[in-house]
Amino acid sequence: METDHDRYKRNFPVSWDQLHRDARALAWRLHDMSTSWEKIVAVTRGGLVPAAVIARELSIHYIDTICVASYDWQQQGEAVILKQAASGGQGCLIIDDLVDTGATARVVREMLPKAYFATVYAKPAGKPLVDAYVTEVSQDTWILFPWDAENRFVAPIAGK
Repeated sequence: METDHDRYKRNFPVSWDQLHRDARALAWRLHDMSTSWEKIVAVTRGGLVPAAVIARELSIHYIDTICVASYDWQQQGEAVILKQAASGGQGCLIIDDLVDTGATARVVREMLPKAYFATVYAKPAGKPLVDAYVTEVSQDTWILFPWDAENRFVAPIAGK
């Protein structure tokens, strides 16, 4: 039986600078839609940082959160809702860092069916559940976000 650890064959480290650039790229894409959203709903925890960048870039001052827990170091479990957002989604922009298998996105979509859902990164299994994203990565890639990493030596891919 394949575990979550077995399915991640690659790591994709994302620096703070790269995340900021990618979140701004998503903000440009959203801005070019000429839609004005009343508020942002950040999916915690990963959506908090990109939501802050996008809120600044789009001049949105109302930010709410949906708190969903589904990951524990490369292990994805059932999505557990810890806090819901206040509305049905009309005029709402949902922001998350990543859509992976779509488990969290499905839960969020059920809560806010009329919202526009955007993520910075998307994997093939979850991509159909979001309306916009910036970068697609393969399903077998673990995205290592800056808040989960520290600088250290990494062995070369080819070995010695």
